[in-house]
Amino acid sequence: MTSTQNYHEHLVSVTAGDVKLDGNLVIPDNATAIVIFAHGSGSSRHSPRNRYVAKVLQNVGLATLLIDLLTPDEEEIDLRTRHLRFDIELLASRLVNTTDWLAQNPDTLHLKVGYFGASTGGGAALVAAAKRPQSVKAVVSRGGRPDLAGSALPHVKAPTLLIVGGYDIQVIEMNEDALKQLRTQKRLEIVPRATHLFEEPGALEKVAQLASEWFTRHLMHNNFEH
Repeated sequence: MTSTQNYHEHLVSVTAGDVKLDGNLVIPDNATAIVIFAHGSGSSRHSPRNRYVAKVLQNVGLATLLIDLLTPDEEEIDLRTRHLRFDIELLASRLVNTTDWLAQNPDTLHLKVGYFGASTGGGAALVAAAKRPQSVKAVVSRGGRPDLAGSALPHVKAPTLLIVGGYDIQVIEMNEDALKQLRTQKRLEIVPRATHLFEEPGALEKVAQLASEWFTRHLMHNNFEH
């Protein structure tokens, strides 16, 4: 199936406190909602997996923002120390800054906001969603670490979909525990025979399909639901 969407892609620079974050913003014609991607451990906005999911979302008319939550200098430090990727408060605050930036940007201020978080980015997305309950309308976590959201979990208002690979046993348990603490509309989807990075044939396609359905339902089709 070929898409008939027309896209407008921009390289953007988002001010987050005293740093600038680089992002790729794509806005299909007539988009009514946008999904911000929060990348996980050692990943970036150039992640082929997240770019693939973003393209699927664009094809159903969702705008996307793939953003690096760490600066290039911070990425260099993190490659050596691996501690910034687990600084959930830092990552979540950058995501909140990005959400506020979208609300002030003339091209995006009319768009409903959703988050797609991968790995540690899943934990950051849930913390940020708890901090911006009026703004964030849906969350999807892929192979995420929602356990890292800790005490923020019961405060998340956005409908939340947790997606985990069937072979990712440890992460399944973490997601099951987090699911119990979420007090919003929620679901755990386990993709059979998939590992943490969903590299098996058809696994990432399944993730993109599930994410697309969740965002379509909660960002595009529930304007009249309360």
